[in-house]
Amino acid sequence: MAINQNPTEAESFRAVAPEPLPPRPLNIPQFVETKLANGLDVVLLEDHRLPLVSFRLAFRAGDANDPANLPGLSDMMNALLNEGTESRTSLEIAEQVERLGATLSAGANSDYTTIAASALSVYSDQVLELLADITLNPSFPENEIELTRENAKQMLIQQRAQPNFLAGERTASVIFGQHPYAIVSPTPESLDAMSRDTLREFHRATLVPNNAVMVVVGDVTRDAIIERLNALFGQWQPRTPPQSNFPDPPVRTRRQAYVVDRPGSAQSNIIIANLAINRTHPDFFPMLVMNTILGSNASSRLFMNLREEKGYTYGAYSSVDARRVLGTFRASAEVRTAVTGDSLKEFFYELDRIREEEVSEKEIGDAKSYLTGVFPLRIETQEGMVDQLVQLKMMGLPDDYLHTYRERISAVTVADVRRVARNHINPDKAALIVVGDASEIISQIKPYTSNIEVYDTEGRVKTDLTDESVGA
Repeated sequence: MAINQNPTEAESFRAVAPEPLPPRPLNIPQFVETKLANGLDVVLLEDHRLPLVSFRLAFRAGDANDPANLPGLSDMMNALLNEGTESRTSLEIAEQVERLGATLSAGANSDYTTIAASALSVYSDQVLELLADITLNPSFPENEIELTRENAKQMLIQQRAQPNFLAGERTASVIFGQHPYAIVSPTPESLDAMSRDTLREFHRATLVPNNAVMVVVGDVTRDAIIERLNALFGQWQPRTPPQSNFPDPPVRTRRQAYVVDRPGSAQSNIIIANLAINRTHPDFFPMLVMNTILGSNASSRLFMNLREEKGYTYGAYSSVDARRVLGTFRASAEVRTAVTGDSLKEFFYELDRIREEEVSEKEIGDAKSYLTGVFPLRIETQEGMVDQLVQLKMMGLPDDYLHTYRERISAVTVADVRRVARNHINPDKAALIVVGDASEIISQIKPYTSNIEVYDTEGRVKTDLTDESVGA
């Protein structure tokens, strides 16, 4: 049988990407909100598609609210919440969680603390009672405190051997100064100072109902869950929430480099950072689009330049870390020691280019398609939805945030991208952090700034380097 079609013509369709499908509407259920008599907010989203339920009890106090002399206290408290209560031992809690096939955990970031639980909805009463018990009645057993303390000290030792930790620690310190966001880990001294009495008082002062939101997503009904929450949390007494009178971060007036010396290191960990926007800033959505073009993924400019074209690194990225009070813009990569200076050249080239030149219509179109396309994936599961609702409430975002997300991304223009890049990326006043072999990389950094400070891996200023090696 004769085939008349030219094979080249038959395969020509592979050279042209198919047109995207028209956007489908997001059918996000509307959550309902109420408040218990003690001030505990309740956010409920009924989802009966699967017999599952997720709970998040979130408090507007996080690591930034740790006492200045006790960094890491929030993390220590959270690590101990499910290690014993007035009526259950650590083992009994673990066994009950396992028997229910549930999850139960606590943690904090810089802005807020969460106590989380999930289970099949048939066990919702039991798992919610467990969550209430570890929240309201932790006993902080001495043996568990000692174990957690020693584990934390070992973790500190491991962290100080990791260049990415050292880079992040130095970046937080120089960007945030005396602001609590500058603290990224406890110290051995602060861990030793955390007693049972300290933990109990911190728990009492920090976990207060009138500074919290209970988010419930899943196969439950409103009346039944409100009745259960009142029974478990109704006697929890409100108190004055923790105060957040934080000092202002330092004002940067010039580019300055901070080298963390790791003699013999085969690579340099580079971070270029400056203060940027907080989470509720009106430029948040243009910044997301701009960052997607510049460096958020493997098709962005930084990745294509430093990895695909130059071969300096396995990956180069940028990020917008927008927190409740402050935020940062960062560009980063791990590169071979020998190409530290060459990598800095390409970083500053791309940072200047995104500020000075308009992005192409294809770039902005691809970025917006990516952001609007991945957003539904973040809310398609109960866990994803509950996380989004927690962020909405903890960061003070508007109630229609999820419903308007894609529209606000789609509204970003080419002019918006350049405007926010010029306003919130400041390469001439950036902090340049490099972790690596100082004897090999300082000369490579000098063309980009003569203002260089050198530290050891414990965070101490190094004074054994000559003026000739560092530069006057």
